[in-house]
Amino acid sequence: MDGCPPLLLSHLLVNDRPFQVTLTKSVFSWQPLRPRKPSSAGGETCSVPVPEIIAVRETEVDVINKECRRWQKMPSVFNEKMFHAFTVHHVKRSKEHHWLCSEVTFRSSDHQLCRQWMQALEEQLDLQAIRPKNLIVFINPFGGKRLGKQIYDEKVAPLFQLASITAEVIVTEYANHARDYLFEADLEKYDGIVSVGGDGMFSEVMHGVIGRTQKNACINQNHPNAELVPCDLRVGIIPAGSTDCICYATVGTSDPVTSALHIIVGDSQPIDVSSVHHKNMFLKYSVSLLGYGFYGDTVSDSEKNRWMGPSRYDFSGFKAFLTHQCYEGVISYLPATETLGSPRDQRPCTAGCRICQHSGEQLEASKKEREFKLLNSDNHQQWKVIKGKFLAINSVTISCACPKSPKGLSPGAHLADGTMDLIVVRKCSRLSFLRYLIRHTTSNDQFDLPFVEVYRVKRFKFSPKYCDEEDSDIQEVSKNLFGHFCRDHPTCSCVQLTSCWNCDGEIIEHAAIEVRVHCQLLRLFARGIEMLSSEKGNSNSVV
Repeated sequence: MDGCPPLLLSHLLVNDRPFQVTLTKSVFSWQPLRPRKPSSAGGETCSVPVPEIIAVRETEVDVINKECRRWQKMPSVFNEKMFHAFTVHHVKRSKEHHWLCSEVTFRSSDHQLCRQWMQALEEQLDLQAIRPKNLIVFINPFGGKRLGKQIYDEKVAPLFQLASITAEVIVTEYANHARDYLFEADLEKYDGIVSVGGDGMFSEVMHGVIGRTQKNACINQNHPNAELVPCDLRVGIIPAGSTDCICYATVGTSDPVTSALHIIVGDSQPIDVSSVHHKNMFLKYSVSLLGYGFYGDTVSDSEKNRWMGPSRYDFSGFKAFLTHQCYEGVISYLPATETLGSPRDQRPCTAGCRICQHSGEQLEASKKEREFKLLNSDNHQQWKVIKGKFLAINSVTISCACPKSPKGLSPGAHLADGTMDLIVVRKCSRLSFLRYLIRHTTSNDQFDLPFVEVYRVKRFKFSPKYCDEEDSDIQEVSKNLFGHFCRDHPTCSCVQLTSCWNCDGEIIEHAAIEVRVHCQLLRLFARGIEMLSSEKGNSNSVV
């Protein structure tokens, strides 16, 4: 029991057994009046948080069969032959971070009692104001294995219908269809937006939501120092792509049913978003990976092999590894001096993270104070500079965890602390770089290598060494001056040309960019990764 006084308490039948059923403002529970022997199979006392009840429905039952006649000696509430019933559909946690929609049916011979229970439960569900009632759903029919529409129709739509959610479904027909629609649509009638697809589909929706919000607030996105307005509409992700990194890093699994249930119960998780600019021109928003060098070369090559499907990323990544190109340039970054965490923390960001909560409290400071701190930091030249040759420059706003890399590129990154983790992989041997890549798939500290550096930052800039006034001239200048190979070592495979940036799986051709993180700019229908029972006591969560 949760300590709250019961709103309703009755004796009801569950699977032909008498149970004491209790409802409080926060918990719905049922426990048997006659507990089974310890050796018996089957569940006993069960409880469900009221916010995780999906729906309550009246259920038709038949006359008691022969197996039920043993209950005729029970009190009068049980000795009628005609029973009435209601079914409670609720969230049930399964393996790891998977959620299931489970159900339990309660019976009684008293029709008024059943009605009373249904009414009480429905009243408590009506009090869950954060639950969405009207959603707009964008489905990418071409992403991943092209199963987006099938996944939505078979696994998600029935759950939305059960929860009495009205969904307007739009199957996208071309690139940026969702983004363009959101720029013009009347969004006042929606409680949220759902992206069915991969990280690319989510990126479309994100750019539409953020762009529309800034447009309504008359914010110039091209200004790198602009204070962006946080978005009111939450975004849900139904994973149907190749990696589904953003969903995996915010929920803990790439399971469509789990994501649909997080949407239904109205979970809300703020996340940081990074803006990318080139010469006072807005380019992209990023919530996961912004990668130059290895990951930029991988995504660039993968675009040439789209016919291969999701396997093109493995193929292109292998090619980039064999090529082993390094790039020279200058990185300037502004350290995150006010954050409570560090990239080397062993404890990951979990649901109820105190570090993210602290950052949220800091956001309550006035806009003028935030602008003063930003300008003050710049004026006092707190920027740090890194020069050299790099195999990879990665900036991650979240951990970037996915099924192939359960810990992600930066296991200690937080969802909503207003920082990025800047990971610099300097020039090294191919074997050393392979060691670094392998550590993404293990529990070993991937930053504990002499050629890898990691910094928690708020902003950073990158300039390639051979940067002319126009990016289109960079490659030609490099070829004319230095050829294709490293001038220091003619036999080295290092190339002096520039790479491109991998921005959440999409290409940014400009090599010289400026990046800034915006704390808790967007909200998802998620709650962060919940702790498993084996992980309790070793996290930043608020218990």
